[in-house]
Amino acid sequence: MTNSVTVDQSAALDLIDQLRVAIPEEVRQAKRVNEETTRLVERAHEEAERILARAQEQAAFLIEERELTRAAEIRSAEIIETGQTEAEQIRRGADQYAADVLVRLEGECIKALQSIKHGLTLLDERQPVSSTGDAGRDGQPGAGMEDPRSHAQL
Repeated sequence: MTNSVTVDQSAALDLIDQLRVAIPEEVRQAKRVNEETTRLVERAHEEAERILARAQEQAAFLIEERELTRAAEIRSAEIIETGQTEAEQIRRGADQYAADVLVRLEGECIKALQSIKHGLTLLDERQPVSSTGDAGRDGQPGAGMEDPRSHAQL
């Protein structure tokens, strides 16, 4: 056996011509597919970068919002505590003021009662003692039958 083969030259040339025509078109199609694939991959990378950037922005916003919320909660707690402290101080001041006013009023009432007792005593001393006891302080019968010291008990 020999390694030689007989090939029809015209058929071989036709085949080579067909390959020359077909291969460049196939190569061009492969290049187009490869370029399209490269463009799609680039677009996918760009879209992924945009999505990642948006996610990072949103995460930063949420973190900042959470910090603002936390700061607002802390500030509101401080305001409430300050308000409660001030309210307690005002309440204590009002109670002290009321106590002072009531003590002064009590003193005035005691002075008034003492003055009333003194006046009744003076009136009793001026009244002649009647044997029948039917004339009172105002000279009306039956009035003034009470002991003047009973008024002092008020």
